[in-house]
Amino acid sequence: MAQVRVGIGGWDFAPWRETFYPKGVPQKKALEYASRQVSSIEINGTFYRTAKPEHFAAWAAQTPDDFVFSVKASRYATNRKVLAEAGESIARFMGSGLDELGGKLGPILWQLAATKQFDPDDLQAFFQLLPARLGTRKLRHVLDARHPSFLCDDYYKLARKHKIATVITDSPKYPNLTEITGEFVYARLMNARSEQETGYTKAELQQWAAQAHQWQQGAKSGDAYLYFINGAKERAPAAALHLLALL
Repeated sequence: MAQVRVGIGGWDFAPWRETFYPKGVPQKKALEYASRQVSSIEINGTFYRTAKPEHFAAWAAQTPDDFVFSVKASRYATNRKVLAEAGESIARFMGSGLDELGGKLGPILWQLAATKQFDPDDLQAFFQLLPARLGTRKLRHVLDARHPSFLCDDYYKLARKHKIATVITDSPKYPNLTEITGEFVYARLMNARSEQETGYTKAELQQWAAQAHQWQQGAKSGDAYLYFINGAKERAPAAALHLLALL
């Protein structure tokens, strides 16, 4: 069933002990609590270090049946000069235990270095390395391109050809690609501000709610994922909860 999912990046962030988690919720229960407040969480730790099957299994066990994780792929696969040479790193990441998430495995996020420029041949070779399935499960891939050279029709055509979604962001630091290139939409909202209790103003969040519905209509699958992921990170849960209420 097509839907809009809204969430945060990770669940272990010290300031959230004051702004999100009720007093008395132990750290080991943080994921259990957070996954019942938002409808998705982007696992970021897998970008920096390899998780094990028992980690993925534990995360799946702590979350509701209808919960979905997105997972950020290993930096060893994406932070390289030649993406076409990432085959071994991609295979290692895909074999690290993702299948333990079962039906809770959502999009896989491949984040490029901000210095990586658009090279159509290299990127096409990289896209061809991304597996279409994990076991019997069809995979969803999304590219986080962070160099202005990706703001071009040639990139959009290539991503659409391979059915790779592109991260949409409002980041003040990275280029704001806005085209829908995959069968779903994936947004990383990175412009929250500390002075706003909900990170964004209520009017801005209403605009994001309207945008999310438009994305649903524009995406083939009807699915959209929105994560409050950076900026004033301490405000991310409040932003996500307010947007969920609007939706």
